[in-house]
Amino acid sequence: MPTATATRHGNATVAIIALSQMSNGQEADVFVLMTAKEELTTRDGKPYFKVGFRDHLREVSFPIWGDSAWAIDCKEKWQVGKYYKVRATYRETNFGPQLEIRKIRETMEADAADGFTPQMCSPQSRFDSREMFAELIEIAREKIDDPGLRGLVLDLLEANHEQLLTLPAATHNHHAFVAGWLEHVLSVTRTCLYLAEKYAVYYPNLQPHLNKGLVIAGGILHDIGKLREIQETTTGAEDPASGSLIGQILQGRDLVREAAAGRDLDPDLLLRLEHIVVSHQRLPEWGSPKPPMTPEALLVHYADDLDAKYHMMAQILRDDTNAGPLTSKKNLLGQKVYRGT
Repeated sequence: MPTATATRHGNATVAIIALSQMSNGQEADVFVLMTAKEELTTRDGKPYFKVGFRDHLREVSFPIWGDSAWAIDCKEKWQVGKYYKVRATYRETNFGPQLEIRKIRETMEADAADGFTPQMCSPQSRFDSREMFAELIEIAREKIDDPGLRGLVLDLLEANHEQLLTLPAATHNHHAFVAGWLEHVLSVTRTCLYLAEKYAVYYPNLQPHLNKGLVIAGGILHDIGKLREIQETTTGAEDPASGSLIGQILQGRDLVREAAAGRDLDPDLLLRLEHIVVSHQRLPEWGSPKPPMTPEALLVHYADDLDAKYHMMAQILRDDTNAGPLTSKKNLLGQKVYRGT
């Protein structure tokens, strides 16, 4: 983030900092992405635009009134999905954080010298995407014994390497940020590895034996359909037509089947892997046409569900501003969370 640079403002120097680092009443220059511009009217018929700007951690949404000095520029020039350099004062108000804009223009190539990159305006994983991808590859190579299954998993990962480095896990709710897919899938796979080893020891006489390699493969590929369900844009992830009409589960099965074509892979093993993909969300209202019907599918479902739910609870505890020991129930989980006194 650009924390050490500054620009001249008359005889004063204005710092260039991240929007998320601004404190109440502070004036600074910030680089932001415009995320929203909606033309509305008040109850009294007064026209205004509701606009949104963000960096990688904070988003502000506020009105540009029809009689504002910025009203014409907002209507005719400002565009959602464009990056801007803004000089503004940050205000914490009863309606949320807002910006009092002094100057605004689109970013230029020269702004790179002051630290601007488009990535600074996108929420992203706390972890290095290339390191996460490398660990996922290593787990697949070392923990999936069947060569056909191992090759299928590795080929799907390698063929989509660049997209997976940035792909969000969702458009909202959980891990909906750059490299969110990798963060979520790696976490799920680690849990799958632990559960598979644990229950293989707990139930050594299970027939058929728990297939640990299949659990790992399912953990890695359970959300592979997101490659076709989610489309990345400057303002975040969104569903293209195929994502809305088909969804990630069926497209995940398609990807697995396409990768399996012509491969020396046991048909029953492929069937079980496809079942993990189509059943991992368990309920029809969540998108799965079938519930988990094998031990491997059961482990993948709960590893996936736990990781998503835990992330949501962590977000609630981080973001909720409700006073008292309990959060509001207006959140991703639809329930109150106890934070303590």
